[in-house]
Amino acid sequence: MRRRKTAVAVSCCLAFLLGTLLNLLFIPGSEHPPPPRDGAPPSPPGGPFDPPEEEGGGGGGGRAALARQIRERYEEVLRYRQHRAAAAGRRPLRPRERRLMDLAPPRTSAEQPRPRGRAVAAEEAAGPRAGASAELSLEPPLLGCRDIRNVSGVQYLGSGYTKAVYKAVLNRTLAVALKAVDFGGHDIAHCVRQFSVLGDCYRLAAYKIVKEMILLQRLRHANVLQLYGYCYQDSNDIPDTLTTITELGSPLEMIQLLQTSWEDRFRICLSLVRLLHYLAHSPLGSVTLLDFRPRQFVIVDGELKVTDLDDASIEESTCTSNSDCFMEFPARNFTLPCSVEGRCQSMNEKRNLYNAYRFFFTYLLPHSAPSSLRPLLDKIVNATGELHWGIDETAAQLERVLNLYKSGQYLQNTTRMPKTEYRRVPEAFIPDENYRCWPSYHHKGCLLSVFDVNEAIEICDSYSQCKAFVLTNQTTWTGRQLVFFKMASTHIMPDPDKITYVKVTD
Repeated sequence: MRRRKTAVAVSCCLAFLLGTLLNLLFIPGSEHPPPPRDGAPPSPPGGPFDPPEEEGGGGGGGRAALARQIRERYEEVLRYRQHRAAAAGRRPLRPRERRLMDLAPPRTSAEQPRPRGRAVAAEEAAGPRAGASAELSLEPPLLGCRDIRNVSGVQYLGSGYTKAVYKAVLNRTLAVALKAVDFGGHDIAHCVRQFSVLGDCYRLAAYKIVKEMILLQRLRHANVLQLYGYCYQDSNDIPDTLTTITELGSPLEMIQLLQTSWEDRFRICLSLVRLLHYLAHSPLGSVTLLDFRPRQFVIVDGELKVTDLDDASIEESTCTSNSDCFMEFPARNFTLPCSVEGRCQSMNEKRNLYNAYRFFFTYLLPHSAPSSLRPLLDKIVNATGELHWGIDETAAQLERVLNLYKSGQYLQNTTRMPKTEYRRVPEAFIPDENYRCWPSYHHKGCLLSVFDVNEAIEICDSYSQCKAFVLTNQTTWTGRQLVFFKMASTHIMPDPDKITYVKVTD
């Protein structure tokens, strides 16, 4: 009996520790929020809200603090949008368009600043609804509320601090991602506990989505997720609840990536570097991703794309000396130079680059790469890990690796004379006789990419079980040919799209 009680006590302790660890790792609740209905985000919980935990949470002081937070986030969105207004001028609004910032927060009397001039005073007198709405309206969306009212195949994908993400199919053909404020997420829950005002807490969280929408439109690049549209709709007693419609990607799973071919892993790193090069020279200036983790990216047709931009920033750190330009990471710290203009030189760029090194390059670049390319890849990894290079040099070196790989120049330092004689059998295929190799494009066989027949021969000679190989008409993203390697050639079948090479025995 005593042993049973002891076992129960130990089990309870382990369960408590495991639950605590899971809460630390995954702050949003484990229950999936309900999917969007009629273009609106998930409904808020029906039960009463918990009382505020902080002093003054429900009083005037708490309301004023929440109003200040909303105003600050709204003005942050304004700053990102004003770049477009300054460059392209204001676009006349169409009558049927919903204005993104019709939900602009009204100013409290305590927040009203002193007028700085007649123009500023006139604009502020008109209020944010009159001026900021036109300023912040996006371009006409391709998709809107009408398109997502009859979606099919809605599937919950995940959530973070602010948003819940769903997969849905529009018109039975187009798979998209729907993003909405997660009423069960950390941001809303924390705000409601503190201030007990669901509507304003929703508004505070929604501004992060609005900021992301503006950045997705401002930062047009092949490695930035596409924004297809958005929908505003009154729901759950909250006006203008927001759902965004974006390109759908696959989650980035690092363990799965480590099991793929080096060519595909190199593509991920190249995509990332091209993205960071663009962000360093974007129309908004140098953009840094403050929340830089693999979960902020997705894969679309083999290309890496950034999907979460609500924590992006264009603010460059100010400084009076080099000691002010301190960057701290879990395993390494850096101090950057302070420029004569009082800005930390390239801090946004270097922060992105070091995060790329520690989350991606160290795991994906050198592992199982062609032997002749490893010295250059090691040099890239070491230089980015020490921040000896900026993004321009890093991008140039990765493009050099791509050129060497696609052109076959990386094979020039290897022996190109076949060690074994092979008999060519045109329009033929070996359906069976597979063996497994790693990494392979086929989980039940050995399917690799080669530059030419000579490289295929070298690979077959390097495997003791390889007795033949089959050239297919399929190519990878670099144009390299996919080849099946076989352990025997006893059963050869005709196939007009393939060529078989059989090892000649003595």
